[in-house]
Amino acid sequence: MPFELPENLHPNCAPLAWMLGTWRGNGHGDYPTIEKFQYGQELIFTHDGRPFFHYMARSWIVDDEGNKVRDAAIETGFVRCQPEGKVEVLLVHSSGVAEIWYGTAGEGKLEITTDAIATTETAKKVQAGHRLYGNVEGDLLYAYDMAAMDQALQPHLWARLKRQ
Repeated sequence: MPFELPENLHPNCAPLAWMLGTWRGNGHGDYPTIEKFQYGQELIFTHDGRPFFHYMARSWIVDDEGNKVRDAAIETGFVRCQPEGKVEVLLVHSSGVAEIWYGTAGEGKLEITTDAIATTETAKKVQAGHRLYGNVEGDLLYAYDMAAMDQALQPHLWARLKRQ
């Protein structure tokens, strides 16, 4: 699908411009405290000319044939683009988790690591995270490693999404 840079793209956002738009696809999840699963997902990155993107993601559990079984996670936040490819990310999850991430963007990738995590009383206790997003053959691939529920940092989610 063709992609055009917005005329009002803030210069700090240039290393992540490839992420703008809507992406959909499928992924897999695994973790020692849960059963393996497959999911569908939609990510939306928007920009209004200021040095950040608004981010929204929703996912749903699918069966082996790809049919929706039930709704799953929702997260939203801001990717704050700084000079020289530095990135600050603020995320809030429907599960009661709020996170601050720091990282770098450049050459078709975004890599971020948690700096601070707050959880509500009823949320799963998340201790750390690492995310890697990459532009691979025009698709958005990502992997999310998580430390939660007293488990070590390890792979949790991975997906391949296509531009819509």
